[in-house]
Amino acid sequence: MDKVVDKIAALPPREPYHSLEFFPPKTSMGFQNLQARLERMARALRPLFVNVTWGAGGSTATKSLQLAEICQRQLGLTTVLHLTCTNMSQAVLDETLETAKEIGVRNILALRGDPPRSDDYHNTPCDGTSNGVGKEFEYAIDLVKYIREKYGDYFCIGVAAYPEGHVEGASPEKQDPLFDLPFLVEKVKAGADFIMTQLFYDTDKYLWFEKLLREESSGVLSELPIIPGLMPIQNYSMLKRITKLSGASLPADILRRLDDVKGDDEAVKRVGIDIVSEVIEKIKAANLSGPRGFHFYTLNLEKAVSFIIERTDLIPPPDESVLEEIEGPVVNGVNRRDRRTSSVTSDPHNRVIVDDSSSLQSSRLANALEAGFLKPPEQSRPPEVALAISEGEGALGREATWDDYPNGRFGDARSPAFGEIDGYGPSLHLSQAQAIKLWSYPVTKQDVSDIFVRHIKGELEAIPWSEQGLSAESKIIADHLVKLNQKGFWTVASQPAVNSAKSTDETFGWGPKGGFVFQKAFVEFFCSLEDWEILKTKLEGVEDISYYAANKAGDYAASVPLDGDAMHAVTWGVFPGKEYKEFPHPS
Repeated sequence: MDKVVDKIAALPPREPYHSLEFFPPKTSMGFQNLQARLERMARALRPLFVNVTWGAGGSTATKSLQLAEICQRQLGLTTVLHLTCTNMSQAVLDETLETAKEIGVRNILALRGDPPRSDDYHNTPCDGTSNGVGKEFEYAIDLVKYIREKYGDYFCIGVAAYPEGHVEGASPEKQDPLFDLPFLVEKVKAGADFIMTQLFYDTDKYLWFEKLLREESSGVLSELPIIPGLMPIQNYSMLKRITKLSGASLPADILRRLDDVKGDDEAVKRVGIDIVSEVIEKIKAANLSGPRGFHFYTLNLEKAVSFIIERTDLIPPPDESVLEEIEGPVVNGVNRRDRRTSSVTSDPHNRVIVDDSSSLQSSRLANALEAGFLKPPEQSRPPEVALAISEGEGALGREATWDDYPNGRFGDARSPAFGEIDGYGPSLHLSQAQAIKLWSYPVTKQDVSDIFVRHIKGELEAIPWSEQGLSAESKIIADHLVKLNQKGFWTVASQPAVNSAKSTDETFGWGPKGGFVFQKAFVEFFCSLEDWEILKTKLEGVEDISYYAANKAGDYAASVPLDGDAMHAVTWGVFPGKEYKEFPHPS
């Protein structure tokens, strides 16, 4: 029973279920570590199915298929493979569908992907569509029709829906579910089997949206599985960016609760767990028809989503090999005990997600150990001791905090979450018309420099890899950044030096109260090879400046050693009762 709709249909009426979504990490180390995480989450959370994302234009085709095969074949998880059709060749689509069939994947989420681009932007032109008239794929309905015509009912096909309306680019001009509704109906009539929604935080808007679909006049949406998409809140800055890109609104009460703790990532996670759990409980209480499912955009992270799923009783009946009953006092009919404060939340439960000793011998964990981040458990501990990952207990538990970085600033290349952590990636998030309006037609080096300078001065709301303006701390060094860009050094990231600022500082602070944060000054920029050769000569021999440089060809130069254990921290913090934390800049 590998079709999503068959698995949903087999559930008892109103039975809750959940699914998890993952993306292929950018590095081989991250990919190995994700496999260990996937195995742990699959055994502990037991999702009904999992999703594997697809990079724009097929950019992650090989890795996505590799990850899908691991989920489907090795872990035995019913797997949904995302496919986008725009800006990608039909040959790649054909090859992907055949490979999916070979590895046993029978579920496809058909998506449009980035807005269709003109021929000037195409690297891999399409050579036809399902109707055979030589036009390229433009919309998800083209992909749905193509799969149905070529494979019949072999694949179960899902499509996307947008509770608050689809957004075209970072500055939506049309965002209206009523405008989108006829297109959704046509996708279902073309052969879609289920609907998965974009993320949202306004439960009232979602409930209104599902009612709208159920009562649509054609009746094709009345009984189709509709799965709401939820994204656990990991940090404040990431949440603001994702909601801007997706067009999802933040109700005033939710925004107030997050604003109160926005500088403290741990507090944001705790509040975020409460918020998403409340969304789930409100939807469950609405007594909507059919089994009640929830899809989680995990961002390859496990802690917050694990707490949400456990708190809202979405885990299927217990499997004693992965859910350890904890003895303790009975509170409100539930067996509980006190536990030490977690790095995410101290909310107590009568069960905890664990890695038992047998899983420590798995090949996927061995690969993760070899990849260089996870460490084997301390030899002084008995081997049968279970390691509570979501609570941060034990060696593996502590190392599971590698994904926790201050306000989303940096990432560790060994982490499963290293890559396009927000799911949007570096692709252009604007329509062509919006891009032209913002940036016109830059041709010369000076034209590009002017765009960077205008963005730093606040005259442009976005540049191709940032939909937001300069951060408060970068504004402090804005004059220096302007001078660099005027000289043809195009800056993409920077920060000033900070020596022992309070963790509650409005500009530089992060982490829990009572701490102190530090950071080295740095700047990232593009420059010409000629300028780099001049700059490199000037930097050599300067002891208090280090550099890393690379070009498109893969040539690399650095002033510091890059062995496997080296850490070159640019941000660090000291907090009461916490381990000392260093956050390296990704190099």
